[in-house]
Amino acid sequence: MATIRTALVTGGARGLGAAAAERLRADGLKVTTLDVDGADICADVTEEGTLRRIAEELGPVDVLVNSAGIVGPNKPLTETTVEEWRHVLDVNVLGTVNTMRTFVPGMRDRGWGRVVNFASMAGKDGNAGLSVYSASKAAVIALTKSAGKELATSGVLVNVIAPAVIATPMNDSTAPDVLAHITSLIPMRRIGRPEEVAELVAFLSSDRVSFSTGAVYDISGGRATY
Repeated sequence: MATIRTALVTGGARGLGAAAAERLRADGLKVTTLDVDGADICADVTEEGTLRRIAEELGPVDVLVNSAGIVGPNKPLTETTVEEWRHVLDVNVLGTVNTMRTFVPGMRDRGWGRVVNFASMAGKDGNAGLSVYSASKAAVIALTKSAGKELATSGVLVNVIAPAVIATPMNDSTAPDVLAHITSLIPMRRIGRPEEVAELVAFLSSDRVSFSTGAVYDISGGRATY
């Protein structure tokens, strides 16, 4: 009898995280969602001590999907504040670091694991009016590349997804003019659907990916240029 693999999806209460959790369950994984509210476990990814207590209760986690994130301020760089930068970087960057520091050692010890981080096309291109968010997602890309190299011979693969605009509640807070502009950059002339991204998550969470780590997977309707 095959062992059922376990997955933890942060930001799993809504949007891309919820879609990923549903898709992984369809693949037969035992999925636990974590979010600040509305999830199987309500917790904040910025609190590493809390994550470590959760890890003790959950037991082994084979797949970690880091979907928790916030957009932050929609304003020019010169109008942003230090507090806004710290808040977004705490959630988007340190939140991802915290979960990886908590759950990757167990994967490495067991000789198998998959980490799927979420960045954004903003992390590659930089979106005007979203400097804080763009910088945070660029950091997640570099973090993934570094971790992928560090773990390359361990059986733990670490990859990152860089979506363009996807129809999720997260974008409800994006200014309409900013949303319209970044949608206009997509050659397919539409925004993506959560279930389309979830398919990519499912692949990167499985044995079907075996020779790819530290890689950036664009899902952008043709927007990506490098």
